[in-house]
Amino acid sequence: MRAAFACVAVAALAAALGRDEQRQQVPAYRVDPAWPQPLPNHWIVGAVVGVAVDARDHVWIVHRPSTLQPNETRSIWRAAPPVLEFDQEGGLVSSWGGPSSPSSHSSQGQGYEWPQLEHGIYVDQQDRVWLAAGGDKDAHILQFTRDGRFLKQIGRQGQGTGSNDTQNLGAPANVVVDAAANELYVADGYVNHRIIVFDATTGAYKRHWGAYGKRPDDGYFVRAGERLPGPFNGAVQYENRPSQYDPKGPPPPQFRIVHAVRISRDGLVYVCDRTNDRIQVFHKDGSFVREVFIAKETLGSGSVWDIGFSTDAEQKFLIVPDGTNQQVYVLDRQSLEVVSTFGGAGHWAGQFYGAHNLAVDSKGNLFITETYEGKRVQKFAYIGLKDRDEERKMQR
Repeated sequence: MRAAFACVAVAALAAALGRDEQRQQVPAYRVDPAWPQPLPNHWIVGAVVGVAVDARDHVWIVHRPSTLQPNETRSIWRAAPPVLEFDQEGGLVSSWGGPSSPSSHSSQGQGYEWPQLEHGIYVDQQDRVWLAAGGDKDAHILQFTRDGRFLKQIGRQGQGTGSNDTQNLGAPANVVVDAAANELYVADGYVNHRIIVFDATTGAYKRHWGAYGKRPDDGYFVRAGERLPGPFNGAVQYENRPSQYDPKGPPPPQFRIVHAVRISRDGLVYVCDRTNDRIQVFHKDGSFVREVFIAKETLGSGSVWDIGFSTDAEQKFLIVPDGTNQQVYVLDRQSLEVVSTFGGAGHWAGQFYGAHNLAVDSKGNLFITETYEGKRVQKFAYIGLKDRDEERKMQR
């Protein structure tokens, strides 16, 4: 009798724990189909490959004008400038970018080299706008004022020598500034396979590291006979397996495509190793903390494209867009467990085609860009915490 009672008690406890898990609160979002407002001057955007939110809660994007197809720009339509700034209502505030002389056939501007391929934008606490350069020969990042006046270039186009070069980059994808330490972290990138840190004022080299905090080894890819895909040029790519990433094998000892770097309030550095389907976490000195794989069976362009943090004091959740499986994951930051997802493939509001980058404003709203032929930025308004099972029903 006592044994039967114990079994019933255990079953009741298990059921209660199951109900508690179902009642777990997760952040919920709803797409705002009216954001942003239409652009002036018959402007349209190409693949949108970067997004940032500044201290004013203005939203910045960078796109690739070169990815617009001839049938998109015939008649009266033309490419918008590469850098666009929007206010909270989605109205255009400013626009700039590109080579300084519109009539020039060179990418060389006045003191800077405009990227072969735009990739990534960040606005720091001093209102400086940083742009990454993701082309095959791009080995640099650029810094401008918010109105587009050139300030600084780190690295030189065509001069990168690999993942242990301390002066040049290798198709960097994104950057973030640690204001307290005045340090610039670069996700470097498509050609190189590392995180590199510079002084944010002088551009002086500070340190760099590869996967697991170790010195990166580009020879790993040569010895494996692997030829990584070049940076995307905007054309749709039919890649089932562009690298030798093996989801059933041991964890890869090197980064493949280092697509994003973000820093939490408690000083942890989160790195998106995109085509290895994983996030690695570090201390600021490059010492390795932990890793997690997401949608580990994903081949092609990988599953982990960017990271945003929830706006609560503890930054309890990570928000991770997946531009291959066309959805967004919400992770518990402590356990790194996926606790919720939203989105799906398509071109309608709330769907994705190449969900590429993500930024979070002070209210917790998400802004998610789309590359390839997605060519847009969408706003997902934060509507509060919801029961996980309730939110799953809403997503069906």
